[in-house]
Amino acid sequence: MEETSNQFLGREPVGRLMKKYAVPCIISLLVGALYNIVDQIFIANASYLGSYGNAANTVVFPLTVIALAIAVMIGDGCCAFVSLSLGKGDPDTARKSVGSAVLMTIASSLILCAVYLIFSDAIIAMFGGTVNEETFRHSSEYFFYISLGIPFYMFGQAMNPVIRADGSPKFAMISTLAGAVLNIILDPVFIFVFRWGMMGAAVATVLGQVVTAALAVWYLCHMKLVKPEKADFKPDGAVIRKTLTLGLTSFLSQISLVAAMAAINNMIRKYGAIDSIFGQEQYAQIPMAVVGIVMKFFQIVISIVVGMAAGCIPIVGYNMGAGLSCRVRELFTRLLAAEAAVGAVALVFVEFFPRQLIGIFGAANESSYYTDFALRAFRIYLCMMIFACVNKACFIFLQAMGKAVESTALSMIREIVFGVGFALVLPRFFGLDGVLYSMPVSDILTFAVALFLILRTYRQLGEDSPAAAEPARAGNASL
Repeated sequence: MEETSNQFLGREPVGRLMKKYAVPCIISLLVGALYNIVDQIFIANASYLGSYGNAANTVVFPLTVIALAIAVMIGDGCCAFVSLSLGKGDPDTARKSVGSAVLMTIASSLILCAVYLIFSDAIIAMFGGTVNEETFRHSSEYFFYISLGIPFYMFGQAMNPVIRADGSPKFAMISTLAGAVLNIILDPVFIFVFRWGMMGAAVATVLGQVVTAALAVWYLCHMKLVKPEKADFKPDGAVIRKTLTLGLTSFLSQISLVAAMAAINNMIRKYGAIDSIFGQEQYAQIPMAVVGIVMKFFQIVISIVVGMAAGCIPIVGYNMGAGLSCRVRELFTRLLAAEAAVGAVALVFVEFFPRQLIGIFGAANESSYYTDFALRAFRIYLCMMIFACVNKACFIFLQAMGKAVESTALSMIREIVFGVGFALVLPRFFGLDGVLYSMPVSDILTFAVALFLILRTYRQLGEDSPAAAEPARAGNASL
């Protein structure tokens, strides 16, 4: 059996490993989230774009999530597969997984880019971009340039978890940070100095994505543990199936979010049109712009939540592969507590400081209707943040344990059954407020299901044999 240098994952204290892997992952995902959020902040504060540009950004955002869904399915699946393989002492399979991940990412990104460019108008209309003529114009301009960058975006996002699985979480963080910093620098130049509008925001984003992708390519040529060879870059059906199965939860988590956003955007367009205020042409884009901003704040919080959980994937995968169930149980406990704490802090912000949050996104340039709806949206839509954070952690942890069925089922219940279902039903009774109520209702009901799976997982992890628990105790005692 070939020796690997990541055996410390089964020996070092769990708390220390969480900090080592989760912190860089959190920063990587936060920085990745900043691409779209930074665009929206600068767009919102450009008086010649304002809420029309904000609404356009909201329309295009779920279309970038589709690309992200495919990328994380490949990347997170590869990360989990590599970690499980290394935990079992099988580096050959780990190398094949990396090679297959690279091939799948390149092929899928080029196909998606082509689809976006060919069917752009129909796609924009599908996600609510026809709320008024100005919003459609801005959406089309932004979407065209974002589509050109899809291959770079997907490659960087897919390789990020692969780099973490290779034992380099800091490099994964730096590669994402480099691209985001460039985006932050170029956004104000292109939007305010050159006055390129939506095109400027999109071009700044794409250039940042190119940098991240280039750094990922460099790392693939200098991997530390896995080191794929030329033969590993040939399609292997069994490896591809296993990789995609392990990454299916990540895909469904993202793609179902797209379905929910499509439902929400269309319900906003439909019920906003019959609202006494937002049914007026000059205010029609406000609800869509506001809900997009609320989602951006939620994305920041979820980036922290997912970062903590995804950062634990290599640790969970290795220890599950090595049969160290007691360490996995300890990690689960620590993770759930940390996720609940993040949700509690976020809840304080949305309930007590929504005016300050909306102010970041150019509220000073908008009407009082904009601010009033934004305050209500923050306080209602995100009032169950603690449950939302715990639910998301549960999805990812079960995935890392190799429990693809349970993880996928829970994710689908949350995002499709509840997320889409309530977004379509509640507005029939509560109008625009029904869109806002759909989020907390979904999170409460999902938590009831998640709690059952959490308790069952604890029981299963508590049934580890003395032979499996002993190496973990011995490893911890030696530190």
